[in-house]
Amino acid sequence: MAPDRGSSKYQAVGSEDSNGRHASIDDAEELNRYEEATAIQEARQRSQTGRLPADQADQDTHFTLRSTLVGLIIGVIICFSNTYFGLQTGWVSGMAMPSALIGFAYFKSVARYIKYPFTPVENVLVTTVAGAVGTMPLGCGFVGVMPALNFLLKSEENGPLVLGTGKLIIWAIGICFFGVVFAVPLRREVIIREKLKFPSGTATALIIGVLHGNQDGDGDGAAKKQDCLEIFKRRSQDALRSSGISGRPSGSSQAEAVPTTLQEDSEPDQQGLSMDHRSDWKAKIKLLLIAFVISAVYTLVQYFIPQLRSLPVFGLPLATNWLWALNPSPAYVGQGIIMGPATTFHMLLGATVGWGILSPLAKSKGWAPGDVDQWESGSKGWIVWISLAIMLADSVISLGWLILQPILLHGPRYVADFREHVRKGSMLSLVHFGNAKNDGYAPLSTSASSAPLDNRILATNEEADSCQESKDLPEVDAPASHLVSNRVVAIVAVLSIVVCILSIHVVFGALIPFYAILLAILLALLLSLMGVRALGETDLNPVSGISKLTQLFFALIIPASNPNAVTINLLAGAISESGALQAGDMMQDLKTGHLMGAAPKAQFYGQMIGSFVGAIISAWVYQLYTSVYEVPGGLFQVPTAYVWIFTARLVTGQGLPPMASQWALGAGIIFAGATVLRIMGHGKWWHAWVPGGIAVAVGMYNVPSFTLARAIGGIVSWYWRIYRGREETPVIVLASGLILGEGMVSILNLVLASLKVPHL
Repeated sequence: MAPDRGSSKYQAVGSEDSNGRHASIDDAEELNRYEEATAIQEARQRSQTGRLPADQADQDTHFTLRSTLVGLIIGVIICFSNTYFGLQTGWVSGMAMPSALIGFAYFKSVARYIKYPFTPVENVLVTTVAGAVGTMPLGCGFVGVMPALNFLLKSEENGPLVLGTGKLIIWAIGICFFGVVFAVPLRREVIIREKLKFPSGTATALIIGVLHGNQDGDGDGAAKKQDCLEIFKRRSQDALRSSGISGRPSGSSQAEAVPTTLQEDSEPDQQGLSMDHRSDWKAKIKLLLIAFVISAVYTLVQYFIPQLRSLPVFGLPLATNWLWALNPSPAYVGQGIIMGPATTFHMLLGATVGWGILSPLAKSKGWAPGDVDQWESGSKGWIVWISLAIMLADSVISLGWLILQPILLHGPRYVADFREHVRKGSMLSLVHFGNAKNDGYAPLSTSASSAPLDNRILATNEEADSCQESKDLPEVDAPASHLVSNRVVAIVAVLSIVVCILSIHVVFGALIPFYAILLAILLALLLSLMGVRALGETDLNPVSGISKLTQLFFALIIPASNPNAVTINLLAGAISESGALQAGDMMQDLKTGHLMGAAPKAQFYGQMIGSFVGAIISAWVYQLYTSVYEVPGGLFQVPTAYVWIFTARLVTGQGLPPMASQWALGAGIIFAGATVLRIMGHGKWWHAWVPGGIAVAVGMYNVPSFTLARAIGGIVSWYWRIYRGREETPVIVLASGLILGEGMVSILNLVLASLKVPHL
């Protein structure tokens, strides 16, 4: 039972005692007693909450060649998949959960041939490297900006810009590093001090912990592993529960899904986390393989029968005249499962309004007189302006709140700390950025309550009522030898910025001036701070909104009379998007590593290696797809590229189609209000019923065939996770297999297309 917090022996100076008098404790005496109490608390926390990280800290497998190579191989597979789906709809995923599962399964299958067992911290490295490689198609602009520059830029805009493979690789290498470096200094603040939850990172760590939880056999070793797993589960559970989240937040289309959090009174078996880890991971691998094969076979059949990509489920007239058809792709059903019911239904709302109401209206009124599927003169292009206004409104309100929220929540603490330093005359400590000199995983020296640690472990219903107090506890941090030194961060940051400037200058020459590149990098740094905080709190990295705000800002400083205004606008947005994406992915991985006791230094180097390889691979894969297939065309419509180019033209003063400005303004006002409602309703039951602007906009600018398939996936997720109340890890594994199956066989289809193998 938790002790009574009202009877704490140590009272703060200036507080009232039980008789209503002000305590008059001598400063020196109080400081000694406080330090003694803090030492006891730290010792207890080190021995309990820190047991799992400390156990992992003793390992020498934080960075291994075998884990790096396996992560690179998995990442290449994800890179092909993300390029394929990104060019179709703009959808990209880091696939952290399947990466951990595939890496674990591989090392399990070769366990008899390796010298030492595959460890949890090695699996953290596998997911870090794989995610870095796999997300480079988005991070380097190969699903949006590059198609816009290569295929959509008009001659009067000094386009199109056709770049060879060599220049694409130079461009990709130039922008793939600085965002990773930006994330490292933020780790201590957002993970250690503020303890932001980063739900996807926490979920990945939970999966890794379950997979590795009982592989030492019986005896003391197994018991020790099991104790560490239970401690980890409690820490992960508290990290998720502290925000009032149960499962994945709605609106997350880029992050991995988060398994439903464990309830305080629930037994592990009630959440599907069986203690029989061997059968558990085998079942997941079997499910992944079955889904992979089903999706792969369907994708291969779809190459020979391309009509399967557009089934007229609502009749031929609607499919032919208004593009209302279904693409029954297992991969897009899988995407819908990962996105969840709220996001997919909001997308379906966007498709209904855009393609069911606005498209026929624009066509009948003569605002979009061309064929419906034409971007320039048809309603397909007309409704993009409406979706763009919705995205901008959502982005401005959301990012504005991200700026305001930390000031409201943490401003008083910073002011109090400042006053305390002024009172003590220790102003220099405010600008000290050195690493804490830990000998092991230990709490940071922050102001903490002197109540015993037992008061702070959320293990019973009574203790759960004191959740707010537990959030004030410092997190445990890695030893100094595991951290990235400030000197390394400073050197790599300068080098990455120099490489970025030089590479862009080599590729684009005088098209974009040096000051514009530097300003774009600075904006990327500032906006990535907001992106990281949004990711930590909501599991959604608003990279699309960040890029649009950068484009809007550059429209103010680059005159529309500049013949390269559109190109500069696109490149500046790409730089900011890349920085925000890399910083967010790095922080999710660091959260996973923190929970598992992995060395941040090893993850940093793994991310840098993965980014370098991913930049080269993604440039080559992009060139491969665009040289074989028609872009934009039937298979790759590159809707994200049109959103990029339309935004650049809009903010640089180019005209809109008839009546598009009026409808866009109205839609922007409506969804600005909707975004405010979503912010106010966070954590409330009605939050999911308020449409999210980004999801609605995505449903508008993608053709209905993709959205309908995703909606089916959302229904599957709703049925399994909400209606039946089951743990969602199995359906996420299923969805991952469906996505990877189509992504892998798309390589075979690419070969068939390059050989001009005929369709049936």
